[in-house]
Amino acid sequence: MTKDIVAPRHLGKNGPQVFPISLGCMGMSGMYGHADENESIATIHAALDRGINLIDTGDFYGMGHNESLVGRALKGRRDKALISVKFGSLRAPDGNWLGFDARPAMVKAFLSYSLNRLGVEYIDVYRPSRLDSTIPIEDTIGAIADMVKAGYVRAIGLSEVGPKTIRRAHAVHPIADLQIEYSLISRSPESHIFPVLAELGIAVTAYGVLSRGLLTGSKPTGKGDLRNYLPRFVGENLVSNQRIIGMLNTLAAEKGISPAQLAIAWVLAKGQNIIPVMGARTRAQLDESLNALKVKLSPEDVAALEDAISASQVAGTRYAEPHLKQLDSETLP
Repeated sequence: MTKDIVAPRHLGKNGPQVFPISLGCMGMSGMYGHADENESIATIHAALDRGINLIDTGDFYGMGHNESLVGRALKGRRDKALISVKFGSLRAPDGNWLGFDARPAMVKAFLSYSLNRLGVEYIDVYRPSRLDSTIPIEDTIGAIADMVKAGYVRAIGLSEVGPKTIRRAHAVHPIADLQIEYSLISRSPESHIFPVLAELGIAVTAYGVLSRGLLTGSKPTGKGDLRNYLPRFVGENLVSNQRIIGMLNTLAAEKGISPAQLAIAWVLAKGQNIIPVMGARTRAQLDESLNALKVKLSPEDVAALEDAISASQVAGTRYAEPHLKQLDSETLP
């Protein structure tokens, strides 16, 4: 593969230049069903060869499996990659979720294990995966800032937090980016979060751009698929959401592109500070995502797409209600 020549974007006002699309590696560790390790590593290599330099992982993806996988893939290629790591989510041996821990001592302990699994001397962007409501965000960010000073972390990010938390965190140490779900049918950050990010010069790394495959008609593959527990993929909600899928298919066909490419192009068109995190598990999926960079949507195209597919039309919330209530990003200013 040859490197695509595209204009880079910035990970925050003072952050590094990044390729307009990031590679999300969560799906390579069983979160959406089986994934082939050799193909996963080949996909990471192909992404680097095409110019993607931001690689996203989490220490709880596969209980450390994903970091080890990414580490093997980046061996001998560390200079081509910026590694973004989420930490703090706790999982039991059977895979069940146990909560979240962002105490300062645990920040440093989690980091030491991540460095070892990845086989690197520093992590480019380190972020708590959620807000720990029992710990002031200042304490968590302060602990990461200590690791920045010590040379183990280069930049600090956040994930799924709201305006007040963003401001408090940014007052302790500059925040490079906020990772948050954002798609045609998940647009709540636009109203109360994105204005704060623009004010402070913080980038967006947007995950769930395809609404975990819903927008492309993908369905849960088996018991181990996370989507079995997401309301939009369950029962009558999934049946109802077929209308949205059909509409996107029609609009994409009119442009001669795939629904995935249209959905990704829409996110790319929403702002130069937004970097979609695309969860490709195969080189074919990666190639489809990268071809979205060739799709140029005018302001009129964007408006027409939003008129045809409104976030209010989707049946079901993006997470189950108990999980949704725990998300700081869902709180109002």
